[in-house]
Amino acid sequence: MASNGKRTLAVILCSVLLAAGVARGGNFYQDVDITFGDWRAKILGGGDLMTLTMDKASGSGFQSKNQYLFGRWEMKMKLIPGNSAGTVASFYLSSPPQGPHHDEIDFEFLGNLDGKPYTVQTNIFSQGVGGREQQFRMWFDPTKDFHTYTIVWNPINILFYVDGTPIREYRNRQADTGVPFLTQQPMRVYASLWNGEAWATGGGSIKTNWTWAPFVASYKGYTATGCVSSQDPAACASSTGAWMHQQLDTAEQARLWQVQKNYMIANYCTDPWRKYPRPDCKY
Repeated sequence: MASNGKRTLAVILCSVLLAAGVARGGNFYQDVDITFGDWRAKILGGGDLMTLTMDKASGSGFQSKNQYLFGRWEMKMKLIPGNSAGTVASFYLSSPPQGPHHDEIDFEFLGNLDGKPYTVQTNIFSQGVGGREQQFRMWFDPTKDFHTYTIVWNPINILFYVDGTPIREYRNRQADTGVPFLTQQPMRVYASLWNGEAWATGGGSIKTNWTWAPFVASYKGYTATGCVSSQDPAACASSTGAWMHQQLDTAEQARLWQVQKNYMIANYCTDPWRKYPRPDCKY
């Protein structure tokens, strides 16, 4: 009887921890499922490293086993060297993609011609509406070594970091603008490598050079700290993790402004060819 009581207590404690938010990560065998690409997605080093490969037949990708409502996610990535024009390597969050009203938070890495810098693109979809791209050139070569890319998502804001430096902040202004914020739909973590030559480089003018294939992007150091969702937004909204209230402090705001001044190359709020209204841009 005492043994059964201990087991019951352990199950209850485990359920509480999952609802409140726990840190997971460090082993791809335990934390992700390969979604497409067959052998092109490989888990190496006992689960410490994942490589995604793209050839002319297919790209590859994976997704987290858990889905979350709010949290903090990190991934170390080393991007494709050489002529990577047309390739898109990604690390992002998304609610189930079926249907017209999905939510999504993106890091996308747009390859380029040999010797030209990568473009790092961030984007946010709310209720199926995207078009919120900001693009940056990094202050380092992302193909030479691993660098850390971080997404923080909570009811207050969405934050993007590169090596601990904030590059973008998207605040919840729903009460002022009427633009829905991402608060209701649980999301999984995804990563993929695919052929985006129709748009990714030079607006689609530079095509993928398959003589450089196979293209390989490497992932490691994945950590997820958040509310493992049970489809109950109210339960995750009461989580007490530090990520639930994370915002930029004064020093981080100053660094953000410097990064956007020196490295941002495109912003949906200022692109002259965008004719549709963006009420969130007035902030």
